[in-house]
Amino acid sequence: MGSMGKPNKVLVIGGTGYLGKRLVQASLNSGHDTYVMHRPEIGVDIEKIQLLLSFKMQGAHLVSASFDDYQSLVEAVRLVDVVICAISGVHIRSHQILLQLKLVQAIKEAGNVKRFVPSEFGTDPARMEDAMEPGRITFDDKMVVRRAIEEAGIPFTYVTANCFAGYFLGGLCQPGFILPSRERVTLLGDGNQKGIYVDEDDIAAYTLKAIDDPRTLNKTIYVKPPKNVLSQREVVQIWEKYIGKELQKTVLSKQEFLAVMKEQNYAEQVGLTHYYHVCYEGCLASFEVDDDQEATKLYPEVRYTTVEEYLKRYV
Repeated sequence: MGSMGKPNKVLVIGGTGYLGKRLVQASLNSGHDTYVMHRPEIGVDIEKIQLLLSFKMQGAHLVSASFDDYQSLVEAVRLVDVVICAISGVHIRSHQILLQLKLVQAIKEAGNVKRFVPSEFGTDPARMEDAMEPGRITFDDKMVVRRAIEEAGIPFTYVTANCFAGYFLGGLCQPGFILPSRERVTLLGDGNQKGIYVDEDDIAAYTLKAIDDPRTLNKTIYVKPPKNVLSQREVVQIWEKYIGKELQKTVLSKQEFLAVMKEQNYAEQVGLTHYYHVCYEGCLASFEVDDDQEATKLYPEVRYTTVEEYLKRYV
């Protein structure tokens, strides 16, 4: 509920995507007046249509607008108080981060938006100025969008949600795997660098809590559930306990990883760069987060899914 006790009007852009559909659901669950933007022509993408209709049947409003039609963006954001953007920042899907510059312009022109949550939800780009090529483009582009938001004076919240559980836990922190093996695992380096794993539904729940919270205005919030700050070895141990046996372990050194990475196509290299910084350098857990910027401390009423609970579904 808004600070005045009335629901917000929330627009989700990218609402049929991997995280976007969860943000729409969390908004509906929170009782907000929920708007979902979609392109005027969806063709025969039946999955997308049926997902949009399922939201509509739960009370969401479908808004036809497009990044190719600036005026339609202005009209879409005029309908609401809060804009959450979840367009893809993943190169193996489609990297669209800079499209948001048009959205920033539209929000500025409309002048009515009380909070903008741009497409972030991963590693904090402000801490990645030394990131490696080619993966640093993700962080560089997100910083371009942040600067535009701040220059336009748009009220914002940046949500840094670390590792999506579906990818990182499903694959036991191995790039290119999303189902855990019962036989073997490749450890990245010593396997002792800490990562932070978050259930995607929890990312959405925390984001929806933050949109009208005065404490998160013009701030970055980090989703760092204390029980989910674990190394690859610790994740593997939880899985081994479930299946009652030890996996065969191979170690992939830093040098070997980088050599393999160089042979992949550009999109794959971008993703592998991110795994490198997380799994070999421990970039996510290498700094302290203040309680007033950490989602599980700000919103103790949200019961997050632990790594242990999350891995159970694969048994």
